Parts: sequence; C-alpha cells; structure tokens
Amino acid sequence: MSIYAKDKSPHYAVRPAWLALHDEPVLELDRPIVDAHHHLWDRPDNRYLFLDFLSDLGAGHNISATVFMECGAMYRKHGPEAERAIGEMEFAAGAAAMSDSGGYGDSAVCAGIIGSGDLRLGDDLGRILERYASATGGRLRGVRQIAAWHRDPAARGSMANPPPGLLLEPVAGRGLAAIERAGLSFDVFAYHTQLDELVEVARRHPGLPMVVNHVGGAIGIGPYASRRDEVFSDWRAGMVELGRCPNVRVKLSGLGMRVFGFGFGDRPQPPSSSDLATAWGPYIETCIEIFGADRCFFGSNFPVDKGTCSYRVLWNAFKRIVAGTSEREKQALFAGTAKAVYRLADERTPALERGMPQAGERAR
Repeated sequence: MSIYAKDKSPHYAVRPAWLALHDEPVLELDRPIVDAHHHLWDRPDNRYLFLDFLSDLGAGHNISATVFMECGAMYRKHGPEAERAIGEMEFAAGAAAMSDSGGYGDSAVCAGIIGSGDLRLGDDLGRILERYASATGGRLRGVRQIAAWHRDPAARGSMANPPPGLLLEPVAGRGLAAIERAGLSFDVFAYHTQLDELVEVARRHPGLPMVVNHVGGAIGIGPYASRRDEVFSDWRAGMVELGRCPNVRVKLSGLGMRVFGFGFGDRPQPPSSSDLATAWGPYIETCIEIFGADRCFFGSNFPVDKGTCSYRVLWNAFKRIVAGTSEREKQALFAGTAKAVYRLADERTPALERGMPQAGERAR
C-alpha cells in the first residue's frame, strides 16, 4: 500500500560541485541542535546513507541528536504488503545502532524514529505499530502520513501520491485512533490548500499529538507560481486556525523543496544563509508568532533540501531568522521542543532503557 511513486523525483538534484561554490563560517557554533527531520536512503543515482549524513553533520553545527523520518526506503521485498515498511524501521535502527557504538562522533543519529503511518490500514495499523516498536528497539516515537494532494499535477511537489481526502475517511479515523492508543505522535505533510483538513483532524482527535511538517506546505509552483502574496495570505489564515488546536506542533523545515517555488536550486550560484533567511523568514516567523517557540521546532529535511543549500548554510539561515528571539525561545526552537515532542530527554540513553510508552499513554 505504499504511496511513494517510482517515477522521476520532483526535488532538486544534489550537486556537490554546485554547493561547493559557496561556503561561510558557522554561526553560534556551540548552540545545541536536534535535527528533527532527516532521511536516509539508497536510490538509483541518489544515495544518502549513514556515513553520507555524518559527512553533513561534520559541517560544524552542534548537532546533539537527530530524528529519522520515514521516506519509503528499504521496504521488504517479500511478505504481506502492509508489513513491508517494517524493513525501513530495521534500516533506521541499524543506523542508530552504529551511532550508539560511539565510534562515529557525539551526535545521537536516529535517536528517534518516525515510521510510515498508513492510515488506510485502519484498526490494523495498531498491529503494525507493535512491529515497528520491536524493529526499532524502543526508538519509535511516531508515524507520518503524507497526505499532500492537489488536483493539478503541476502543483504537486512530493514523491508520494496519496489519494484525495485521505485524512477524513472513516478508515483514517480508525488509524489515527490506533496511533493515539499506542502513545505515539502523528506527523503529517499536506499542502496549504488542505489546511482545513488538518484542522478537522486535530479537532476530531484532540488527544493525539500532531506535527505539521514543512510549515504547512505553502505551494509556490504551477498555478501558484505568480501568486505568492495570495498564497501567503491563505496559508497564514489556515495556520491561524491550526494554532487554535492545542495538540498541533509545526516543524520548521522543507523550505528548500522545489514545491515552495523559491527557485534557489535553479540559480547558477547556491544561496547564502542571508539569501535564505530573507526568503524563508516570513514563513518561519509567522509560524512562531502563531504557535510560539514551545510548539515549533527545526528540521533539515536532508537530503531533500540539500538540492538547495549545504547543511552549514541551512542551519545558519535558521539561526539568522530567529536571531531576534530570546535565548529561551532559541533553546526551544533548536532543541527543546523537538525533545519534548519526540521524548528525547537524554539522547545517549540506550533506546531500550528509554522504552516505549504503554498503550494509551499520550506521547509528550
């Protein structure tokens, strides 16, 4: 039941020689960061495995821990289709085990793991979540459903191709209830044209911690390419409604994707962190204004956003955008909120000692 397409990626290609055309010193070198959204995969002409990620972590920022986000990688070839995503959980846990050996630096890579939460499984999703928990050795912190759908293919910017209206189907409601019973969080990626659906989900399931990925997906391509001010206004109104749902958090990530329409990946030179801060700042600042720092947190979305900028430049841009916030707010945005949402109180505590929440216990 995978929703991931097998055709050409809609994302910018990673071009190391192009990225090398710009470099800059690391800002706030000692600030602890939890990278709350990254992937690992091995795809044709697009390999990004544990050692590749470690190379980016070596860019100079103080990354204390990371959270692996499902991405359709390493699904099992055989067995019931609903269980094939367990292979991705085993794959991420393998990277975490390498990191936990202590032989690869101080960052706790994959300290939290977010699995594929296919809501079309309904009640049966609960059984799959038990398998995920076992496969991840206690590192499972939540699941994600990509619900990003638009009737116009030119407006789409995800490798996933979910059906329309998925989140509000009765079967999805049963799947969401299973996630809540398991004590996990629910990550979701949707476009700004679907924010009303996210509001409805949050209201139907007030006890389910919900994380809206990539600042709510304000589309900037296709029919929206020349309508940025209109899109921003519509997006902001939808985020205000989401902000009224106390169980919702927002991940400040993904703005380097082609779907946002900033076009940095199409330029002859890669952007500086100042360039990115100017373009991305209004979206990140608006999210913080609406939700507060205790309900917002950063993620790199690497390697997807690596098509736009280097790891060093990306985190510099985030630091520039929130330079005017208080120290308490910065601590929350860069690490504290992610630790609270994904329960990463001590990243180097062995996963089995941290343990999983009991059935029915709300993730915090």
